[in-house]
Amino acid sequence: MKKWMVSAIAYLLVVMGAYYAYSSYSETGAEEVSHTDEAHNNDEKTKDAASEEVSGHDDSHNEHESETSVEGDVQPLIQLENEEIIITLKNNNGEIVSDLEVNHEKLLHLIVVSSDLKEYKHLHPETDEPGIFKVKHNLKPGEYKAFIDIKPKDLAYNVKPVPFVIGEDHGDHEHNSLEPDSNLSKQIGGHSASLALSSFKVNEKIKLKFNLNGEVPEQYLGALGHVVILDEKAEKYIHVHPLEGNEPLFETEFTNPGIYKIWAEFQFDGEVFVFPYVIEIK
Repeated sequence: MKKWMVSAIAYLLVVMGAYYAYSSYSETGAEEVSHTDEAHNNDEKTKDAASEEVSGHDDSHNEHESETSVEGDVQPLIQLENEEIIITLKNNNGEIVSDLEVNHEKLLHLIVVSSDLKEYKHLHPETDEPGIFKVKHNLKPGEYKAFIDIKPKDLAYNVKPVPFVIGEDHGDHEHNSLEPDSNLSKQIGGHSASLALSSFKVNEKIKLKFNLNGEVPEQYLGALGHVVILDEKAEKYIHVHPLEGNEPLFETEFTNPGIYKIWAEFQFDGEVFVFPYVIEIK
């Protein structure tokens, strides 16, 4: 009887020990699994954060590319050959651009100024093959900037200066040093034009009114006149057409203070006369 009881007690102790060991192992294992899952989740969060950082970098890069693309989808190229200016219009892939809208009776207006802004030409190259325009010139040797004014269909385009040199480039270019005019009345070829501005302040709508001494200008390229404006570095280009009505009244806005040169074009008796002015916007 005593032997049986001793055996039963021993068996019970073995079972209880085994159960206790199993319970301890299970709890430890569960903690390890929990810690492993937590570490895995932390790793995933780290990966997600890294992914967001990369995604953010890509977005800003795309935004930068979008801003760059605003600069224009058309890149004009200039060549000089046999006293001709040759303009080739290509897109950003190097393909010819030939689908242009007529803008004031012409497909392309070419404004050429010398580096000192003393010489000014408004030319109209013609085309006999897609995307290529040619015009004869009588420019003296020197440094120039060209402004190709076009309206491509379904393509973004901003007029930017295209520098070129007539003759040999010796590097001793004479750059512009402009002084505002004290008198905005000009006499050109027996005709007079006086300019009055409604304001000389930046970021305001400014009216440019011309007094032509009683003369009535003829229609020229579909308007009573044309006004081209450049800043003193010949980087910002503004081409203004008159407001509706029977008088040469123009309106524009200057987004930066500085000195600007204005060329006003009017036609009398079939001839175009250009009146230059220098103003300061404050």
